Amino acid sequence: MTDIAAPPMASDAMQGLIAAPAPVSALAVPSAAEPVAPAPSAEPEFATETLYIQNLNEKIKIPVLKASLRSLFKAYGEVLDVVAHSNLRMRGQAFVAFESADIAKKALKEVRGFPLYSKPMQISFARTRSDAVVKKIDAAHYEEHKIRRLEHKKATRYTNPLKRKYKARKQAMDMDGTGAAPVSKRPNVQMPDEYLPPNKILFLQNLPESVTKDQLMALFSQYPNLHEVRLIPTKKDIAFVEYVDEGSATMAKDALHNYKLDGENKIKITFARK
Repeated sequence: MTDIAAPPMASDAMQGLIAAPAPVSALAVPSAAEPVAPAPSAEPEFATETLYIQNLNEKIKIPVLKASLRSLFKAYGEVLDVVAHSNLRMRGQAFVAFESADIAKKALKEVRGFPLYSKPMQISFARTRSDAVVKKIDAAHYEEHKIRRLEHKKATRYTNPLKRKYKARKQAMDMDGTGAAPVSKRPNVQMPDEYLPPNKILFLQNLPESVTKDQLMALFSQYPNLHEVRLIPTKKDIAFVEYVDEGSATMAKDALHNYKLDGENKIKITFARK
């Protein structure tokens, strides 16, 4: 983790952040295994430079939450990093990394149970050092530490409790035959011709089969910028009329839609599909 500057705290960003019971320290992200908080009543047997915080208010936006934690804990010493995410696995949790375990220990003792945004924080030591801590105090082994952490993350990606629980429930439903029926793929619904967006090519339908190109040229040339008329040899009741620009095509369409070319059948005119 790299050092980040605390964003300026607006008055609403710190709502619920009452006077800190004592200075607080920063966070460290676990590099390998997922941190497990010990029972709040017992003092941890060992201290690390990173605090693992649970029971955070999930309604607070992540940038505001991180800024609030940094503001609260900086009274205890330099906060190297604050890590919080909004995904399902990390929701309501955060890590605060300090430059020393002594600072983290003091912060844990004095801030545990402090109501941040109306929820008392559950605080314990992270089981492993965060990237920010290793980079600060053991830079020579930073890359080795990072590689180890990423390998562990990859190896445990599908073994966390939430995913195991979901997988077990799905298997049970499949065995009982109560699994959800496969949802059929939604068919592609084509937009009706009448609602196609304007363009410079018109699509003509319901033409008399005896219609000629010259007749259509004479009809549509009444409107400026006519470029081309194209008949379809294999389907004589349709044709395409192209203008130089969209505006001219729109004018012709509005004027000639439903026009009775043979005195009986109305021509249907829409914009061509692209």
